[in-house]
Amino acid sequence: MPGIDWVEAVAENVCPGHLPPSLVRLRERGVTVVPHGVSLGLGGAERPDPARLASLAERAEALGSPLVTEHIAFVRAGGAMTASQRLEAGHLLPVPRTRDALDVLCENVRIAQDALPVPLAVENIAALISWPGEEMTEGQFLYELVERTGVRLLIDVANLHTNHVNRGEDPCRALDELPVEAIAYVHVAGGFERDGVWHDSHAHPVTRPVLDVLAELASRVTPPGVLLERDENFPEPAELEAELESIRTTVAAGAGRRADAPEPAGTPRATATESSRQRVALAQAALLSSLVAGTPAPEGFDRRRLAVQSRALAAKRADVVAKVAPELPEILGSGYRPAFLSYAANRPMTDGYRYDALDFAAHLLDAGLPHDPRSRQALDDWWSERAGRPHLSLPPVVRDAARRVRRVLAPRAGRAVTAASGTPATRA
Repeated sequence: MPGIDWVEAVAENVCPGHLPPSLVRLRERGVTVVPHGVSLGLGGAERPDPARLASLAERAEALGSPLVTEHIAFVRAGGAMTASQRLEAGHLLPVPRTRDALDVLCENVRIAQDALPVPLAVENIAALISWPGEEMTEGQFLYELVERTGVRLLIDVANLHTNHVNRGEDPCRALDELPVEAIAYVHVAGGFERDGVWHDSHAHPVTRPVLDVLAELASRVTPPGVLLERDENFPEPAELEAELESIRTTVAAGAGRRADAPEPAGTPRATATESSRQRVALAQAALLSSLVAGTPAPEGFDRRRLAVQSRALAAKRADVVAKVAPELPEILGSGYRPAFLSYAANRPMTDGYRYDALDFAAHLLDAGLPHDPRSRQALDDWWSERAGRPHLSLPPVVRDAARRVRRVLAPRAGRAVTAASGTPATRA
């Protein structure tokens, strides 16, 4: 396909010592590959994990990338700072636009910048919910972040549109307040609206309102690059080429009406204090616990919107576990999704998706499920192989009978428990 100068790869999906052949071919053709991280949690209350930073640096070096990108979001909360259970969101959640959160984010960004071998750019995210008591607009928040850290920005115009629909925020005001000279590149993506909520899917065509936001951005600055995010449900090449051409046309049209953008004033502030981190930690833990553990909604949040976000997190969790461990939907069939959603309603994720898959399987086995002995034996074997020990959930008589059945159906059962490869990750 002509005119493709660079691509992104989700950083967590790349194994530096075993690059996918597709990425090797692209690099050999001179196509730049940028690792796009989704799990660092720069907006979280804790300082960035050195191991995660080292992994991101390793991927940048393996791909010969000129920069790396991450998100302005938190992805986990709880733990030692709040004396509570550590929780994983499995998705990108918005940080409050407060002075405390900005102080924490700035310090975390500086830590990441010092640890990475190439420049860092950070992305604004799409959100279903709004924090009460915010002190800045998105544009003001990003302007101060750049002013204090020198970090580059990855501006997602689809996310600006999402926040317009879901939170009533004006994308033009955000663009007016941004330090557009700090933009490293731009994301464009498709989505869909359901019950008044916009979902940033990366699996649907780009809509006209998103292209309108792109045109507004291009009327203020020439973006160094524009990337079409499409993670799944890929169209035929002709449709994809038409979508890319539409993006190029929109950028050119926006440039034709360019005018000088107003320059807002930044207000540099001091480094985050431990009390700032503590306040952010408590607020994020309370929100995430309400979303994934069923605790009461924190004061000031829209409870209906929290319920939408909670269902979206559970659905994303079920989808990613099915990709990480495809044997589970094979073994459970149509019962996989309802069983997983029932499990997720009362059991928050406390580690990565692979551990979540193991915990889900153990939960079913402990409950005497599935009822079919062959499926139950296949699930028991799957869990035992990956956990490194037998589950021992079946009574000996039932276990022996199931093994006899399995020997008769060995070829089919063997296919059902074939090991998975790859580590799908969530996106903004």
